[in-house]
Amino acid sequence: MIKWAIIFAIIGLVAGVLGFTGIAGGAFGIAKFLFWAAVIIAVLLFVLGVTVFKKVT
Repeated sequence: MIKWAIIFAIIGLVAGVLGFTGIAGGAFGIAKFLFWAAVIIAVLLFVLGVTVFKKVT
């Protein structure tokens, strides 16, 4: 998911340099959403992993 966030950020940068501000804003919006979604999922999995590890041992 982080890979897609980076791809959309690069698309946004290129579109911004070329003057396509609408496309650049949309691409950056998608990149921000994907980045934060990946961070939230990673934190959730980390917390679940720590709690399950404590229950197993």
